Amino acid sequence: MAQQAVDKMKLSGPSVASPRAAGKYTVGVPLWLWVHKSPTTFGPNTATATAGGVTVTATAKVKQIVWRLGDGSTVTCAGPGTPYKATYGMKDSPSCGYRYTKTSADVPGAKFKLTATSTWVVDWQVAGGGGETGQLNEIRQTQAQVAVGEVQVVG
Repeated sequence: MAQQAVDKMKLSGPSVASPRAAGKYTVGVPLWLWVHKSPTTFGPNTATATAGGVTVTATAKVKQIVWRLGDGSTVTCAGPGTPYKATYGMKDSPSCGYRYTKTSADVPGAKFKLTATSTWVVDWQVAGGGGETGQLNEIRQTQAQVAVGEVQVVG
């Protein structure tokens, strides 16, 4: 029944805010990784399921997001990341970031294929009676593409 409650939540992969699909990024420059938070993309999300007089309540939230950057690198972040603001300049993200060391020019489509994988932790509890509890994990993914170039200094 806990799984039935989870299915009602319609949990999905991370809603990637950065990097933006239309964005162009630069080798060596900090890339801030973050996601938009909602009940279906980050949590918390709660649902119940009832059968035969037994009600199970489940609450889901993302425990971590693993970013596969498309260049062979992986970054694991415990939270949603910090949204970038222009006033931060060239600082690294305080919570989730990366710096590409090569361009995407030589890969198909000239963009790295990025995959953000969220691990949802779902705590469930049976109402009344025995008060049984448990936990399960759900995995969801989102894919994006990242164009990475380099700045050429002309002297």
